[in-house]
Amino acid sequence: MRGSPTGPIRRWLGLIYGGDLDGSSDRANSRVAAGMLAEHPDLVGEDPGLACAIGDEAALCRAITADPAWGNRSSGPLALPPLIAVTHSSLLQLPEFRDRLHGCAQLLLAAGADPNQRVGNRWPPASLRAPDDRNPLSALYGAAGKNHDVALTQMLLDAGADPNDGESLYHSLESPACTRLLLEHGARVVGSNALYRALDLESSEPLELLLQHGGDPNEPAGNAPLTDWGTPLLWAIRRRRSVRHVATLLSAGADPGVRSAAGIGAYSLALQFGLPAVAQLLRAAGAADAMSEDELFVAACARGDANEARRIQARRPDLPTALSEAQLRLLPDMAGEGGDDGARLMVELGWPIAVRGGDWSASALNLAVFRGNVELTRFLLAHGATWTEQHGFGDDVSGTLSWASCNEPVDGGDWAGCARALLDHGMPPAAPDPEDPDMILIAGRSKRFSDEVREVLLMARDQA
Repeated sequence: MRGSPTGPIRRWLGLIYGGDLDGSSDRANSRVAAGMLAEHPDLVGEDPGLACAIGDEAALCRAITADPAWGNRSSGPLALPPLIAVTHSSLLQLPEFRDRLHGCAQLLLAAGADPNQRVGNRWPPASLRAPDDRNPLSALYGAAGKNHDVALTQMLLDAGADPNDGESLYHSLESPACTRLLLEHGARVVGSNALYRALDLESSEPLELLLQHGGDPNEPAGNAPLTDWGTPLLWAIRRRRSVRHVATLLSAGADPGVRSAAGIGAYSLALQFGLPAVAQLLRAAGAADAMSEDELFVAACARGDANEARRIQARRPDLPTALSEAQLRLLPDMAGEGGDDGARLMVELGWPIAVRGGDWSASALNLAVFRGNVELTRFLLAHGATWTEQHGFGDDVSGTLSWASCNEPVDGGDWAGCARALLDHGMPPAAPDPEDPDMILIAGRSKRFSDEVREVLLMARDQA
């Protein structure tokens, strides 16, 4: 097991840290990493850099005693400063490792480790050999933004970690307790893009915290695809957030009269995304617009009102063909945001099924598979969608299945079920990759899948 860094150790480190530190495009997976360590307890050996990942205080004590400067020097196969290696370890998410890793962080700080240790981001197109030093990742980001560890976040802030590191606040929002600590220690909301990130989340608590600590409810979007929407209010609608989210923004001073880059007002946009209660709230705020028949048709489809949509279509048989490109993209947008009823009705009424949209130029099928949504996946396949549909990252639906099954971007997704649906509708069975035992071949292309999905795909080959 003590072979080249490109072998088992490197694979294990990828599971511990994920792509931003190991240079892959995958997220960390603490459960699999812990299982691999249990099977191979000699994996870490005598390397103190690797010992940081598992919280081996004795190994760190030996390293510091031998060389007091070691606590601020990069080491190990991933060339990580020790405090980064501790705070970014996904094993912090497992109770059996947490206290040990906290102890290592305390030890390092007491021995003089810089609480603001940073390392260049290795997420592709950057790499381990050529990190992106313009976007460094801090020790605090590991604690607050990746592992959402409140105690470790407090420890680093008390030691002088800078909360304005460009990453921690944005990524902390899934843990309001971490967010609150950062804000109380001076994290700045404006310019962090955190307000827009808060609108990606189901809970309104992170949004409320940011607005209470200086967030601007009309802050202009700073980067694509947000710039197509322009303001937090429009992004809240695009993400199909709750009435509470929108009411919170309006109460904080969000302008209800804003329009998207395509010229659509907030009220009309809410209806076109199937949010009648949000539209009613905006109407009460004075934001109602007159709507064209095309817009009324889209709104009826989005809210799943088949009777109204068919009534309009009977009068306008050119619909949905006559809709604008932006309106047609609502099909993948709805599929990606959980608007299944609206997406089904759109398909039934003739929407082009392979139209691409969402945040990564993907078809509705790609987005359904990304979410592990088996019912919508089977519906789309039964209505003409195909596994060869491309997305904006240059791959097809099998690539979406690969990434999603390994990284589980949605809680409760059933990617094995999606794999069976794709196989039932023409995706070829997989074959083992003779060049890499961790990969399998789909139509000649080598890809990695979760163990469960891998078994489904290979079993289909055996049964063929």
